[in-house]
Amino acid sequence: MTLDFEEVHATDISRHFGRRRALSKLSLSLRAGEIVGLLGPNGAGKSTLIGILSTLVSAGSGEVRYGTHTSAAGGALRARIGFLAHELHLYSELSALQNLTFFARLHGLDDPALPHAALLRAGLAGRGDDVVSGFSRGMRQRLALERALLHAPRLVLLDEPFTGLDDQAVRIVDDRIRELAGAGAIVLVATHDLDLADGLVSRVVLVREGRLISDEPAAPGLRARYRSVVGAG
Repeated sequence: MTLDFEEVHATDISRHFGRRRALSKLSLSLRAGEIVGLLGPNGAGKSTLIGILSTLVSAGSGEVRYGTHTSAAGGALRARIGFLAHELHLYSELSALQNLTFFARLHGLDDPALPHAALLRAGLAGRGDDVVSGFSRGMRQRLALERALLHAPRLVLLDEPFTGLDDQAVRIVDDRIRELAGAGAIVLVATHDLDLADGLVSRVVLVREGRLISDEPAAPGLRARYRSVVGAG
């Protein structure tokens, strides 16, 4: 039976790297169908939090529960998580189609139609046989997003998903994120682009210096709200 969950609860999560505090007793809940915007200045702890939620980084203290499960569930849990990081984890010497086929097989997915469908969703249907080293950052970004979604994860963690995208590509990724939430995924988006987050996210989580300082429903005027809570500096 496939492991599943509809909520994620992080409780009193702390993490230090040497003397540097990355997170301090941060608690957060995420639910199916939400698009949660994770916002904060550089060094606020956003990437560390996403790393912990992905199970790739261990918390120094505290606990994350995925429904009734913890990270001790190992591979069965990671099979339900999709993670797009700053490092895109693509093989530049392979074609786009070869990359997607390889990662699909890592998930035990042998349907040859799956990588082609992913290329279509990424807006790269005509570039499947092209080597990734010749792609722009935006094209690699879209390909990496679909790489992270091949296995239909329940929890989708996106760290700066709009990096390097032009207006058309932004619309493709925006629509894809909405589609994921509409299908019942739990989506967490860390971004510095407040204009793109405004109107996309359903909830806003603000962190600063490793601490949660605000968790509230999204509302128009996100940039002004961010400045009032985090501070213009």
